[in-house]
Amino acid sequence: MKFKPVTLVASAFAFAALGACAESEQEAQEDLVEQEYEAQEDVLEEQADLAEAQGDEAAEEALDAEADAMGEAGDQAEDQVEEQY
Repeated sequence: MKFKPVTLVASAFAFAALGACAESEQEAQEDLVEQEYEAQEDVLEEQADLAEAQGDEAAEEALDAEADAMGEAGDQAEDQVEEQY
């Protein structure tokens, strides 16, 4: 009979740990998605800066627009990860 409360406590800790793992997995996936899109956005911004330095205003504007779109796509992708959980 003494084992029953111990088993209940151990089970409660196990379920709490599983819940924490699921939350950690979600956070990790969100972070990964965010980092991937931010990295692509950063590359586009650097390319835009280079185009500006080279005097290519049209390329700069196009790359800036792509970088903005990438940032928005990253936000949407992160939201989709959140919706999965």
